[in-house]
Amino acid sequence: MKQKILHIGLITLGLSALAFSGTFYLKDFQSLGNDFNTPMPSATSLRLSNAFSESDDFVSFDSRMEAFIKKWNIAGASVAIAKDERLVFAKAYGFADRELKIATEPYHLFRVASVSKLVTAVGIMKLVEMGKLALDSRVFGVDGILNDSAFLNYVDKRVELITVKQLLEHSAGWTPRYGDHMFMPGVVAHKLNKPLPVSVDDIIVFALMHRLHFQPDSQSSYSNLGYAVLGKVIEKVTETDYESYIRKEVLFPLGIFDMRLGRSFLSERFENEVKYYEPDSTMVVEDFRGTGTMVSRTYGGNDIYTLGAAGGWIASASDLMKLMLSIDGNSQIRDILSSESIMTMTQPECPLKSPLGWRKIKGNAWIRTGTLASVSALMVHQADGISYVVLLNSGTWKGADFTVEIERQISNYIETIAHWPDYNLFDLQLQPMMPLQPLLTAN
Repeated sequence: MKQKILHIGLITLGLSALAFSGTFYLKDFQSLGNDFNTPMPSATSLRLSNAFSESDDFVSFDSRMEAFIKKWNIAGASVAIAKDERLVFAKAYGFADRELKIATEPYHLFRVASVSKLVTAVGIMKLVEMGKLALDSRVFGVDGILNDSAFLNYVDKRVELITVKQLLEHSAGWTPRYGDHMFMPGVVAHKLNKPLPVSVDDIIVFALMHRLHFQPDSQSSYSNLGYAVLGKVIEKVTETDYESYIRKEVLFPLGIFDMRLGRSFLSERFENEVKYYEPDSTMVVEDFRGTGTMVSRTYGGNDIYTLGAAGGWIASASDLMKLMLSIDGNSQIRDILSSESIMTMTQPECPLKSPLGWRKIKGNAWIRTGTLASVSALMVHQADGISYVVLLNSGTWKGADFTVEIERQISNYIETIAHWPDYNLFDLQLQPMMPLQPLLTAN
């Protein structure tokens, strides 16, 4: 009965909806002109409700998810599942704000940590397809993309060998051997004799004042710095700021209007953004701005905006799903990248290199993870036509390893789904310039 009511609601809304099938795509968006700015999300985004996924098909999945977040003391979670490029499930669990008892809904925004690297990689591949740079373009040195005077005082001449592709696949020469460059603002400020807070430029200058840890292209070591550098590459090539470029050239054409770079403090939380929770008894750290105040890593310890291209985006699970299905190489939804670009991103040249943007390619699955002190994010695209996104607003003591547990559990939960609905929740996506209509709910 629930599914029948849902079908009626989808058909009704479908009369005024723009199905996510490529109808409103890049060529249409660019026709609005270079001076076009997106309307605010509150005027453009139809908010999916939990009610649209109250289907008998997912009763077992629901009970297992509720047990999962209770076991791990997770405040809130958001899950999106697609089958054959149809969004068939978008539901949230627990609380967006425990203290205010605000239930989490699919439209709530979460920090997505290193999932941001996939967003950045797509942005880079768009520039490659537009002919504005090449994967083998050199990044540093007088002939490099970042040939600004501030970046020419490097001590290791090998940085002149670093290419765009090496940054994408974590083979540019940096390791976290002496700490992660993006999470040591005090050290950077002291070395540069500058006051806090430090900028991305400061962090890059600091890194260039030290020797590389290995010869570029000889191995791979996970590097947040490398993706921060890619953010600067985008800015230099496009002559605009990183966030604006990504939103206009990658997100807006897909009908994604709510994603944006997050901020660091609770007072800066965006509309519909969840509240974040660290594990109990987590140590406090110094405010990244240098005020001397002791704060949590979640709210003031990490500079989320500066983390930017490496880990600063906030998004809903359904919007990340929309992005993932637009770079999967399948035909039902028109991809935002060419098949050649998608193949390049998902087929590392050798085991010593990481895939471009993705965290790993495991068997027939493409996987992207993200972790911060109070965040776990997971995107999985499987060859069997099933894809899923999971976002959590709470951290655990397992840290980055927790995403492995999430993947294992969600894969098991999905196996309990005996019947897949034939509707597509993406059909609720309204045309960007239309005002919001009241959301129909299932009773």
